[in-house]
Amino acid sequence: MEKIFQLERIITMAYSTLFFPNFTPLFSTKPTKHLISFHNHITSNPLQYCNNKRDFPLPAVASIPYQPINVDYLETEFRGHGVTFAGLGDSCIVKMGLDNGSMATLMLPSGLITSYKAPMWHGGTLEVLHTSVSEGENGGAVIQGGVSLAFNCATDGGVSWSPSTWALHDVRGSPQESIQVELICSDSEDMVELKYIVTLQQDILSSEFVISNSKSSSLQLIGSVISHLTVSTPDATYAVGLEGSDFSSSPPFMSNFGIIPPDLGQTKKLGSSQLWDQMALRRFLSGWNAINQNSDDEAETSQRKRDEEMEGEENDNYKHLTEEMSRIYTSAPRYFTVIDRGRRNSVVVGRDGFNELYIFSPGSTHEHYSKYAYICVGQSAMLKPIILGPEDIWQGGQHLHNPNL
Repeated sequence: MEKIFQLERIITMAYSTLFFPNFTPLFSTKPTKHLISFHNHITSNPLQYCNNKRDFPLPAVASIPYQPINVDYLETEFRGHGVTFAGLGDSCIVKMGLDNGSMATLMLPSGLITSYKAPMWHGGTLEVLHTSVSEGENGGAVIQGGVSLAFNCATDGGVSWSPSTWALHDVRGSPQESIQVELICSDSEDMVELKYIVTLQQDILSSEFVISNSKSSSLQLIGSVISHLTVSTPDATYAVGLEGSDFSSSPPFMSNFGIIPPDLGQTKKLGSSQLWDQMALRRFLSGWNAINQNSDDEAETSQRKRDEEMEGEENDNYKHLTEEMSRIYTSAPRYFTVIDRGRRNSVVVGRDGFNELYIFSPGSTHEHYSKYAYICVGQSAMLKPIILGPEDIWQGGQHLHNPNL
């Protein structure tokens, strides 16, 4: 038994160091209460045959169930493009690497991008994304942060579906120029299909997806592409280029992979549809108070102050992110820059297809270079959902450009 416990410690340390070199460990390496187990589940999909060489379970990633993946098959089928595959329990780590030093890592089947290392002006590379590993309720590890998709698709009949399990569809490119990994996910009826395309170029990491609606009714898409950008501290971080953009303050967007400080008073996770309901209710109540002729002067003044705090126009082109902030910008430019003076680097964030920009800063009250030393950026459709008619196709995405070469 003691040997098993020691082996668990070694695996935990090796896993964190190999796949998440910039992670923030939040759990001790004390033995878990459950023994190591392994699932020998075989499906008709050759991409998901169980690999009997791996005897250890994958730590749960934000409570999303995993199916076994045949890493040997993926290596044979998709080798030669600058992509390598590593098995970890019932999951798989996909590592993309270019000759100029740019690297990206994503997980299957969750589709979570856990790392993007970009070449810097000083000749080395620097981690752009922020990822943390913490202990889950069952004693396993919960991986959060990075870049993820958090969307909910709802039909006119009220049936909703959220894509969470992705299958590898194709790998293209070469390590000399660019690498493209294409994932695919569909609903239980195969009537709604999402393609998630991750592209690594010499100075850009793109997360794009295409959604196809084969239903005879309209489809409503709400949610966001969420990215956690690692910084020294929000106190040294600035958002450049947002001046003149309209914004609405909102609660932090809670997702399976989101990192939210506990002192924000969040007691439970809110899905994207729940967030939309909260915002709609808030605006309804605000409008109701505005037309209520019987309300007294004090109530009207108080309501007006709240409205001014909730909505406004950005008046700072070099916005300091030191304070806790959670906003959705509705008229932001397609590209803006995040500058971290502490790490002496910057990231240009761009979007396609989306009309909204979500920015969350946990504030600078937390320790420098800690779990909460990040800025959350999301290309989103939360205030106004995206509507797809029957047989419609919609495309959108995010680009993280490295200007530091």
